[in-house]
Amino acid sequence: MATDMSGEDESKGGMWALEQKIDQPMDEEAGRLKNMYREKKFSALLLLQLSFQSLGVVYGDLGTSPLYVFYNTFPDKITDTEDIVGALSLIIYSLTLVPLIKYVFIVCRANDNGQGGTFALYSLLCRHAKVNTIPNQHKTDEELTTYSRSTIHEKSFAAKTRSWLEGDAFKKNALLLLVLVGTCMAIGDGILTPAISVLSASGGIKIDHPRMSTDVVVVVAVVILVGLFSLQHYGVDKVAWLFAPIVLLWFLLIGGIGIYNIWKHDSWVLRAFSPVYIFKHFKRRGKNGWTSLGGIMLSITGTEALFADLAHFPVSAIQLAFTVVVFPCLLLAYSGQAAYLMNNKDHASDAFYRSIPDSVYWPMFIIATLAAIVASQATISATFSIIKQANALGCFPRVKVIHTSSKFLGQIYIPDINWILMVLCIIVTAGFKNQSQIGNAYGTAVVIVMLATTFLMILIMLLVWRCHWILVFIFAALSLIVECTYFSAVLFKVDQGGWVPLVIAAVFLFIMYIWHYGTVKRYEFEMHSKISMTWILGLGPSLGLVRVPGIGLVYTELASGVPHIFSHFITNLPAIHSVVVFVCVKYLPVYTVPEDERFLVKRIGPKNFHMFRCVARYGYKDLHKKDDDFEKKLFDNLFMFVRLESMMEGGSDSDDYSLYDQQSHRSKDFLLPDNTVNTFSSVVDLTISSCDSIVPVKSPLNVVNPGSSSGQVSSQREVDEMAFLTSCRDAGVVHIMGNTIVRARRDSTFYKKLSIDYVYAFLRKICREHSVIFNVPHESLLNVGQVFYV
Repeated sequence: MATDMSGEDESKGGMWALEQKIDQPMDEEAGRLKNMYREKKFSALLLLQLSFQSLGVVYGDLGTSPLYVFYNTFPDKITDTEDIVGALSLIIYSLTLVPLIKYVFIVCRANDNGQGGTFALYSLLCRHAKVNTIPNQHKTDEELTTYSRSTIHEKSFAAKTRSWLEGDAFKKNALLLLVLVGTCMAIGDGILTPAISVLSASGGIKIDHPRMSTDVVVVVAVVILVGLFSLQHYGVDKVAWLFAPIVLLWFLLIGGIGIYNIWKHDSWVLRAFSPVYIFKHFKRRGKNGWTSLGGIMLSITGTEALFADLAHFPVSAIQLAFTVVVFPCLLLAYSGQAAYLMNNKDHASDAFYRSIPDSVYWPMFIIATLAAIVASQATISATFSIIKQANALGCFPRVKVIHTSSKFLGQIYIPDINWILMVLCIIVTAGFKNQSQIGNAYGTAVVIVMLATTFLMILIMLLVWRCHWILVFIFAALSLIVECTYFSAVLFKVDQGGWVPLVIAAVFLFIMYIWHYGTVKRYEFEMHSKISMTWILGLGPSLGLVRVPGIGLVYTELASGVPHIFSHFITNLPAIHSVVVFVCVKYLPVYTVPEDERFLVKRIGPKNFHMFRCVARYGYKDLHKKDDDFEKKLFDNLFMFVRLESMMEGGSDSDDYSLYDQQSHRSKDFLLPDNTVNTFSSVVDLTISSCDSIVPVKSPLNVVNPGSSSGQVSSQREVDEMAFLTSCRDAGVVHIMGNTIVRARRDSTFYKKLSIDYVYAFLRKICREHSVIFNVPHESLLNVGQVFYV
């Protein structure tokens, strides 16, 4: 069965010319639409405003690190003031090399149309190389306005890299595993950030009440955490306007207090800006200096969240906010704490709060608690976004997603994940009770995410940016030297709390990999067992059954071909609906699919079979919720397809068709992203032959019928078929979905049987059904069961 554009060469002549006339103006508008997804140039005032707003969303986690860095760097007493200078020098150059140079000015440029995170990098790679483990893409998907990719010359180093990456399934699976490991560690970050931030902020109570038990501080932290997670379902848009002022005030205060402490205690501490003191630090402290890197590592935590939260603001705004506000204030804050410790070596465990002047202590305590809550909120929201992306790419079970804001589609709430995060966060907080062990766990999670990002960035620089291999080598060498050094340091603290993110990540990785494995096997089963078109044609227009009034929507994983579920259905039931539509909902490696390009429609077989295919395409950032209008949109595009098909047949030799001679201004309105006029606008896949070959045509609905004799005939056919489809829809619509049960073969290993028969089966049982997502009425749902073995 042909699934590619095999009918293209046979359609030259009049029909080919007509197709070119229809496509040409749409290509021009598509290019115009495509430019809308590139980063725009902003006025200076707007850029300042966006930079201010980015503080509350992007930099909360990184900004609260001064609460606990020196405590984790010096868990024991400080014996030599030179150790403080060496630690400060390490902090200064860690902030310079990782957040500033690597992330803000390099990694942030590797965004997927403004989207950040490991899955965004993976989607970029999937568009430039065939590394997607679920091969459900079609050539027409590459024509999307958001499917941007660069051309790779065949003899270039990038082409060799792509060939090497596409060489075998092992490399594709290894790349996916790398992405999943980074994702799972980022989820662990979403658990550990609220724990350490809120616990550190709450610890300020003990400074004024030294005899207070640590348990009281833990209880206060747990109460704040329960309140934070309990309020998630309201959404952050109602209080988000407070985030930026709180974080800006926080940065200004810690910077101002830093200047005060440098002036009051020891300005000579600024000699730490010389990298010589790093060398002296390691030479003097030896292994203890090396293991202290686990605490220094915490000064750059939140950097990975910076990249994951990139979607809300342009890169230029994030760069401006970091270089003007965040970076200098953090340097002043750490320098001020170091200056204070030069004269108070015994106060390392409470360096932040003890360095605050008494006159502003309690206001600073309140601001610190609020900043910790903002930082926690940022990582919780980022975790929700990560789960949603993993869900869209077939790497996580379907879960309930609630959109908390009608203005900002990225603001979501996932109830199941929220309560899991809350329970794990409380267990970590109450179980460890101190910042040191939580800090060890936090550092382990962060450095592994950074390593995963570095490896993905190497491929991005080769395949997407096509950088010279020398530049790639320099970036890889510098990044890996720094991050592997930190990684070796956190390994010393695996038994001191560093095992926590490893366990959390292992559980999530197991779930995600098993789910993805089962999804791939189900898709492969659908592909290998799909029905021959010859067999369908041999049944005749009635398909060997009674065709009853109504429309049957058969849901399938396949974007081409007739699924096995259909043969299973018609061999067990004596009747089938008058109109059959095979519906495929698939996610593509793009961040979004514009509404007017979402649906592809084509006919299967001759007209009197009344069989169609509709492919609904989504990006990993698109709405994944109950789509109340899904059925309506589907039928709107189906009717539009019939009209366009009739127009094509009736005008094969006519030169009078023009999309822009009349109502041209309305046609252009259909392409605006916020259009409310066109409910039928779509990319339509016109089938010119009776087989499964296609010629893609982009066109809006409003076309001018020339009124020729052939046009009148086709118009009459159109009216007849439209009336037939309308009557069938009025008779009733039934949603036919496959209830596929996956089983391991009898000769499978014990681990495979455990994974498939129990874990994957359990996940399938508790995950959300497609019928709920697409708001299918229970009385219109028909499940067709089938079992297959892997």
